Amino acid sequence: MATDREFVDYVLEQAGLGTRLTFKRMFGEYGFYVDGVITAFAADNSLFLKASKATNLPVPLIDLPQRPLFPGSKDYAVLDELLDDSDALRQMLLNSAAALGR
Repeated sequence: MATDREFVDYVLEQAGLGTRLTFKRMFGEYGFYVDGVITAFAADNSLFLKASKATNLPVPLIDLPQRPLFPGSKDYAVLDELLDDSDALRQMLLNSAAALGR
């Protein structure tokens, strides 16, 4: 099932990053960019974090559910439970972008 545009709009609204958070359609799904750095993916109406070992996150990745972004991929942290916590979602995306942008 492809991600609905309404889900993408909801993520944008909840993150509260204004024009700092953008998206692009990718392979039928979406990639999210913070300040031009790919930070997360939307697939099947779920939000997946593109993390690195250097990412300093306010919520440890181990506490977030993990699952493949697509069949056969590695597991990614799923941020769906943070979608209703704008502050935590925003900080997660900003921290990840800072770590990945180096």
